[in-house]
Amino acid sequence: MNIEQARFNMIEQQIRPWDVLDKDILDLLLVVKRENFVPAAYKNLAFVDTEIPLAGGESMLTPKIEARIVQDAQVKKHENVLLVGAGTGYLAALLAHRARHVTAVEISPELKAAAEANLAANGVSNVTVELGNGAQGWTSGAPFDAIVFAGSLPVLPEGVLQQVKTGGRILAIIGESPVMSAHLITRTGDNGYDTKKLFETDVKPLSAAVTPSHFTF
Repeated sequence: MNIEQARFNMIEQQIRPWDVLDKDILDLLLVVKRENFVPAAYKNLAFVDTEIPLAGGESMLTPKIEARIVQDAQVKKHENVLLVGAGTGYLAALLAHRARHVTAVEISPELKAAAEANLAANGVSNVTVELGNGAQGWTSGAPFDAIVFAGSLPVLPEGVLQQVKTGGRILAIIGESPVMSAHLITRTGDNGYDTKKLFETDVKPLSAAVTPSHFTF
């Protein structure tokens, strides 16, 4: 496989057509080598438009969704970011190139270790990987400038809204399969939030995501 040709094809055929048009993001995808973060058994799928299986029933998001998330989160160099779901560290690495610091929370000890090893091997030093359940957010280090969820949530937990600064953003994929939408929620004041729907998708829910009660009458 010609890796650079495969990477170019991924960007031009999957990612750019998905409205990822920010040149800085497209350039970043050339710099952060996705194949270095894919489990060895799935290296041949590093540039394919598919979710890649990970330990504990988790999976890597498709390249186009990862790229849209990084573009739409609008992270700036002075900002501190919370990423819920470290996975193998790839999304954390992309965000880290844009941010001051990324706190990545991972529920699986095996994936936490993989993310730390991959980030170190790829020279990414401004990410801290924490072991824990971030499906309700993460109070340590809050409030953050941006919060990104790397899996879907049936509903956004109320507490997460308080964990982002005024002017900060929450990017979350909300809903239940097969109907989910990515939302960008911007905090406009103490109790003010502006919500923008970005795109529709269907991705695997986060481990330990809180499911709303379905009342029957």
